Amino acid sequence: MKFRFLTSTPRDITRGSGTYVGISVLANALRQLGHTVDIESPTRHFPVFTAERLWYNRRLRASRAYDCTVGFDMDGYRIAATPGVLHVASLKGVIADEVRFESGLTRLTMSVQARCERLHVHWAARVLVTSRYSGECAQRLYGLERPPTVVPELIDLAAWRRHLAEFPAPAQAGRFTVLYVGRLYRRKRVGLLLEAAAALRGAIPSLEIRIVGDGPCNTIWREQAGRLHLANTVTWLEDISRAALAAEYNRCDIFCLPSVQEGFGIVLLEAMAAGKPIVAARAAAIPEVAPHATLVEPESAESLAAGILTLHGSPEARAAQRARGLAWVEQFDAPAVARRFVEAVRGAAS
Repeated sequence: MKFRFLTSTPRDITRGSGTYVGISVLANALRQLGHTVDIESPTRHFPVFTAERLWYNRRLRASRAYDCTVGFDMDGYRIAATPGVLHVASLKGVIADEVRFESGLTRLTMSVQARCERLHVHWAARVLVTSRYSGECAQRLYGLERPPTVVPELIDLAAWRRHLAEFPAPAQAGRFTVLYVGRLYRRKRVGLLLEAAAALRGAIPSLEIRIVGDGPCNTIWREQAGRLHLANTVTWLEDISRAALAAEYNRCDIFCLPSVQEGFGIVLLEAMAAGKPIVAARAAAIPEVAPHATLVEPESAESLAAGILTLHGSPEARAAQRARGLAWVEQFDAPAVARRFVEAVRGAAS
């Protein structure tokens, strides 16, 4: 098949976070299966991402040169109902769900995107989502008559394991390292991890928190860390290369995701494939993506601290979770998920 991918997500892993990782890995997996994939993204950039996204969509035109056009999230909404063109809306997350946790300008601009995404899913021939949770959100928040088709996120296990092997970073002697990776949005609740770190200083004097990512809450969470006197505990890494990211997964003892809203969470797959135990909130899609993780109450720094402390005190629990994660992540390997994607698209065409 010949696919046309439409996305305004920044086409680099650091700025694009999990969304572009998922799109690029899917495109490569489809090509390896013998399909053709052309990716179209904005050629003009604006200071405000939503303005760039609207401009990009306004200039899109339908094309019959492809077997299927796939618009990710809101992208492609203006051409989704074009007669004679198979158009699939693939949601990496549900913007109307994400916006509930934001405020200020971020909330305003994401609300505009959510309205466009609502049009997209109603006009497309088929709607794909990455988790049952996202499917339920899309159906409820966008008023869909039928549940969307679930095709999970994917990870190129062979490529990721090569990165891990090429960029070793042994844990520092005498340190217990907790890693967070993700964009710094309010819904990610990194502030809870900082509170948990402050509470654990007595129980785990060797605790080290390493935070990878950037975003709107960078400043306020750095200020919070300062108020909690975490200068010697927290390291802010901001956006880093894929090689450096692999080294961070190698270095850490456990991975932590306190987020209360995840449409899927590719970082969970990365952590599993790196053989790392996970502490995460029992929220959104996290329990279905990582059911074997140490799942804690959402919005609770005390519960998060207890989860970290439990794994710190039990090498046996960490080893058991490592084994379960390495086995569980196999189902998300890129070739298998790419085949499911093609089946879903062909189902939309029939």
